[in-house]
Amino acid sequence: MTVRPFHLAFPVHDLAAARAFYGGVLGCAEGRSSESWIDFDFGGHQIVAHLDPAARPVAVTNPVDGHDVPVPHFGIVLTMADWQALAARVEAAGVRFGIAPHVRFQGQPGEQATMFFRDPSGNALEFKAFADDSQLFATSARVPEAVA
Repeated sequence: MTVRPFHLAFPVHDLAAARAFYGGVLGCAEGRSSESWIDFDFGGHQIVAHLDPAARPVAVTNPVDGHDVPVPHFGIVLTMADWQALAARVEAAGVRFGIAPHVRFQGQPGEQATMFFRDPSGNALEFKAFADDSQLFATSARVPEAVA
């Protein structure tokens, strides 16, 4: 099965801040844009920041492996090397982590490196990596907490 790119449109309260964050900090190439939206290449997927001056973050979380994971959130599964490089780049840019880079589900099926932070409009992002990509959809005998 060939994985096709997904498309995600999301609200931002400031397009200039979105452009600086997604283009500058995260390194996403910019595609088409207008006065009210910007397309970004998000790891081969199309995300679109749409201007909504009233956009405010949602403050809902679910427990996952001892952390309060923000809902909703989106992100990319990276290679471990790219995940480590992104963690360093985000930290160097002064972005505050909501959940600092760490490995969750250690020693269990689905073990993964993960980190969470928010864009300037409060949209939550998660970036993760697996030492073994076959663990992406791993299951276990125990009933896990809500999975992010």
